[in-house]
Amino acid sequence: REMPFMPIDGEHVISSKQALVLPKLPETMIVVGSGAIGSEFAYFYAALGVKVTIVEYLPQIMPLEDEEVAKTMERSFRKLKATILTSTTVKSVKVNAEGKCDVEVEGKKGTETLVADIVLSAVGIKSNIEGIGLEELGIKTERDKVIVDKQYRTNVPGIYAIGDIVPGPALAHVASAEALCCVNAICGVHSEPVDYTTIPSCVFTSPEVASVGMTEQQVKEKGIDYKVGRFPFTASGKATAAGDRDGFVKLIFDQNDKLLGAHLVGANVTEMLAEPTLAKSLGATVQQIAHTIHAHPTMNEGVMEAAEVALGAAIHV
Repeated sequence: REMPFMPIDGEHVISSKQALVLPKLPETMIVVGSGAIGSEFAYFYAALGVKVTIVEYLPQIMPLEDEEVAKTMERSFRKLKATILTSTTVKSVKVNAEGKCDVEVEGKKGTETLVADIVLSAVGIKSNIEGIGLEELGIKTERDKVIVDKQYRTNVPGIYAIGDIVPGPALAHVASAEALCCVNAICGVHSEPVDYTTIPSCVFTSPEVASVGMTEQQVKEKGIDYKVGRFPFTASGKATAAGDRDGFVKLIFDQNDKLLGAHLVGANVTEMLAEPTLAKSLGATVQQIAHTIHAHPTMNEGVMEAAEVALGAAIHV
């Protein structure tokens, strides 16, 4: 668990006598929250051999993802010998006399105390807008967010805001899209508002998770008639050749055959997400996706195959 670190920069080679030693890894860790950040850190440490316990308040890990994706990732974490506690609340965290963390949780088994070397809190972020003069200028805020219109104008003329301090997903690519729209507005150039219903989301665990649009649960809650196409990577030639067949592509279409959501889990699926995102943005239909020829063998074939499943025309599943 103590690994030599020997950087090489092309001019200097650090000898083993000069090598730095990385800090010793904790034996045990509790990660509170299983969103993208919590899941990524949990995977990272579990892959290094740390005994990780994930504590999630909601009924499933990765609560923003489709339920099928969450179940697949739960199995993946268990393969790494991580413990998953859902529908569980953290009541308190205290450092005991031995320097370890006593974490009192309340869940399906009632109240119990977990012990770990370290606790990582990943229950969300809070915008840092205090002390920057917003109050003095009279800029309206609500729940630590700056209130803006579709061109990111605040209520004070000449002042705009984008990114993590305005309502919406706190993602770098969202902030970039907001910036372009905002600057166009400042320059008097027409720009379509950012479509927050078509924001791609990626979780860099292994397998990776990628999604855009509505989950199946959200579609059900809205009472929308829908159909699903699901293609498992166990039927993918490329995934089989690569030796990693975990995961699937899941596409959800409405009664007019328009794409409502896409949910992918598997190796490198974050690289596959652009196609479903573009398809949803353009209002592509299940027929258009299914009839678009995809190169073989590729992982991207899974998108076409999932559309064919939704049509009832699959020949490879």
